[in-house]
Amino acid sequence: MKRLVLTIFFIGISTLGMAQGGDQQRQLEQRKAEIQKEIRELNALIKGENSKEKTVLNKIADSKTKIQLSEKLIATTNKQTRLITDDIYLNQLKINKLRRELVVLKEDYADMLVQAYKSRGDQSRIMFILSSENFLQAYKRLQYMKQYASFRKIQGDEIKGKMTDLDATLSKLETQKKDKQKLLAESEQEKDNLEKDRREQEDLVKSIQKDKKQYAADINKKKKEAKEIERKIDRMVRDAIAAANKKTAKKTTTESKATTNAAAAAPENKIVLTKEGKIVSDNFKNNKGRLPWPVAKGFISDKFGTHNHPTIKNMPIHNSGVDITTDPGSTVRAVFGGEVMTVQIIEGTRNKIVYIQHGDFITIYYNLSSINVSKGDKVAFKENIGTVATNPVTGECVLKFLVLQNTTYLNPASWIAGQ
Repeated sequence: MKRLVLTIFFIGISTLGMAQGGDQQRQLEQRKAEIQKEIRELNALIKGENSKEKTVLNKIADSKTKIQLSEKLIATTNKQTRLITDDIYLNQLKINKLRRELVVLKEDYADMLVQAYKSRGDQSRIMFILSSENFLQAYKRLQYMKQYASFRKIQGDEIKGKMTDLDATLSKLETQKKDKQKLLAESEQEKDNLEKDRREQEDLVKSIQKDKKQYAADINKKKKEAKEIERKIDRMVRDAIAAANKKTAKKTTTESKATTNAAAAAPENKIVLTKEGKIVSDNFKNNKGRLPWPVAKGFISDKFGTHNHPTIKNMPIHNSGVDITTDPGSTVRAVFGGEVMTVQIIEGTRNKIVYIQHGDFITIYYNLSSINVSKGDKVAFKENIGTVATNPVTGECVLKFLVLQNTTYLNPASWIAGQ
């Protein structure tokens, strides 16, 4: 009885469930395509850099990124497989239901045909009407005969319709089973690739064990450099905020005295918004998760926040933004319309940093070899603002991308969408 109730329940929701499943499948297919694109770009970049002098630590970082992408791809494929399995079950329930209904319909239709055959003669039908006791009864019998003929046609059409529906569902079920087998094969291939990448990473990790102290020293040096970069960016952001507030105070008129006073008295860690600035800020906030990547292609080679080093235990590393590895000569584009707050030159190099204001949000583009904008310029959505610098030794081309609200660092990966 419990099984019957569950079966009826699943049949009742099958149409809605399959519609929702179709939407989820399309979303998963899109996400899968994005991950596969990142993997292709990562492999192409690694292949292009093989001839360059590349440290073991950089190779390990690339390997870690490949593993993470492979894990995401496997998880997405598994979700697709589960959805198809659910759809197959619902379609099988629908097929069973259609077959039972067809049996009943065909039996009823057969009985109807037998009765029609027995009273097939025109004379029988005429006598049935003429034998009526009165005119009203004759009229009702005539209407009954018309309705009976119409019902017989409806029954025939219903049988044809259900047979067509059954054939279509059977065909769909067969396609789904093939799709499931394909996904299972893809999943197995992805797992093989993942294991291969893990073995390569293990070999790389073993290769640095002999000189672990030297690598740890190199990592500590990079950590200090990263802290210094963050300190300088933080100082520059605060100065830019203070300058923006002074500019706001000068622009506002006596009609917006409150804004003028707020801008004049504002601390250096908070942007005072005008009405226009609040609109820009709200629009930026509403586009969280939908902003374009600051480069047309690439992959995140170092994520946001504090996380353990992939090879050295008890060695946490921190990133205030995300590092995006891309092709040499790649164009950098503004992820949202705004105004250039300032441009900074990286000490010891000729590379630059561009700061763009979007209300009280700031996007920062670090490590540009050339730029096309200046302080005070208005920039549009996806406007070309410069070119990513390429490391002359390793050949790597890495853009550090940061997102802040006032002086609070946010995770850029949660703001950008597909490429």
